[in-house]
Amino acid sequence: MMYRWKTGAIAWLLHRLSGLCLAAYLPLHIWVNHHLAMGPESYNRVMHVLAMPFFRVLETGLWAVILYHTLNGIRILLIDLGPGVRYQKQLFWLVIILSAVFWGIGSEGLLLPLLGGS
Repeated sequence: MMYRWKTGAIAWLLHRLSGLCLAAYLPLHIWVNHHLAMGPESYNRVMHVLAMPFFRVLETGLWAVILYHTLNGIRILLIDLGPGVRYQKQLFWLVIILSAVFWGIGSEGLLLPLLGGS
């Protein structure tokens, strides 16, 4: 018998992967903030590097991961508490749609400078 990748399995996998991404990001975040203690020059050098286009694009990916992980966590909570059990699939697709909408709205400010906007 073959395992079928249904909505619940996909949601489970994406939640685990997004959690791993956030766990991998945390040491980088701490490392950047540690430069605050080293003085403004050190922090400004790091922030100058992180303002490069490559890191701006990565930041939009981080924003997507945060949105999905948060909204899916709320979905899991609703399922665990009972009211969401009947609507697991619909809630998953709602999470995907809301994540995409909020990602688009939030990413505009991150990507606009790269596209020549202000």
